[in-house]
Amino acid sequence: MQNITVLGLGAMGTRLAINLIKAGYTVTVWNRSPAPAKTLVAQGASVAPSPRAAAQDADVVLAMVTDNDASRAIWLDPETGALGGMGSGAIAVELSTLTVAWIQALATAMENSGIAFLEAPAVGSRPQAEASKLTYLVGGRAETLAQVQHILLGAGGSTVHHVGPVGQGMALKLAVNALFGIQVAALAELLGLLDNLGLPPAQALDLLGELPIISPAARLAGNLMVANNHAPLFPIDLVEKDFRYVLETAQAVGAAAPAATAIHALYQKAVAQGLGGHNITGIAQHRG
Repeated sequence: MQNITVLGLGAMGTRLAINLIKAGYTVTVWNRSPAPAKTLVAQGASVAPSPRAAAQDADVVLAMVTDNDASRAIWLDPETGALGGMGSGAIAVELSTLTVAWIQALATAMENSGIAFLEAPAVGSRPQAEASKLTYLVGGRAETLAQVQHILLGAGGSTVHHVGPVGQGMALKLAVNALFGIQVAALAELLGLLDNLGLPPAQALDLLGELPIISPAARLAGNLMVANNHAPLFPIDLVEKDFRYVLETAQAVGAAAPAATAIHALYQKAVAQGLGGHNITGIAQHRG
């Protein structure tokens, strides 16, 4: 399975495509805006004019897009959707962070068309993609995963977890992002409190880092806060979207989510204050 298509060339999709080219795969790309796709031609990629055209002759089609609407359009648009271009034996893999309800509906559409499908949302951001340290949370059939695991690793992965059937990988990814978002918001709030009490954030973070109550990911986020470095790795716009998807998923299954609801409101306010393009650590700049 050497012919790989990558749909969506944002910060993550571009890095996945470059990794696959470096790993020796034949890569075709598509992006809604053409400029990012053109930059990959120099790396060795072919550019297609639509998702459907990109998916023709592909052994595996990977998608990395922003939200449900983008996912629906690239796969199922009746005129340009990738599903309409995929041949028998091809495998579709959705890497994006989406709702459980949508990923299950997409899996059904694939099954009805005879296309094997996996969800494989990726845990990690740009640095992990560049260092081939992404972790995939896979939902779908084990035999399908066995066919494409080497491709996921070639795209920038170091670890692949088969979580269960389609939907469970996405549910776990939403939980991962929500847990991280809660930790970052809480740490920003408490560093601000300690600063007001005369304990500088750098000193406070050093002390907290010596205790077993802070995660490695939160500690890294804290370092960025202390440095006032909010260049987008996981932009607040996407954090807000992921919390919204967590709450939609929780409502669909009747699960209580008071903590996620409260923290979602903070990220919503941060977006309203113009911080949506900042990294998640920009929540430290949130006012009120």
